[in-house]
Amino acid sequence: MTSVPDGIFKPRPTASETKGDMTTRAAREIVERERAVRDAKSERLRLARLAQEQDEVTDHPVDDKG
Repeated sequence: MTSVPDGIFKPRPTASETKGDMTTRAAREIVERERAVRDAKSERLRLARLAQEQDEVTDHPVDDKG
């Protein structure tokens, strides 16, 4: 008996599964883009905060004499 090639009896996705896959992929792409934008903004704000804190430290030295 000969072996059956893999995938010969694999069911083809229905139109609703294909649409669902397209919707899922689009949603994941949107979420990924939003995450990338959010991460970039968070990094930019973090660097700005650190720079501001550094400026405050150099502008106003703490006087330990009390």
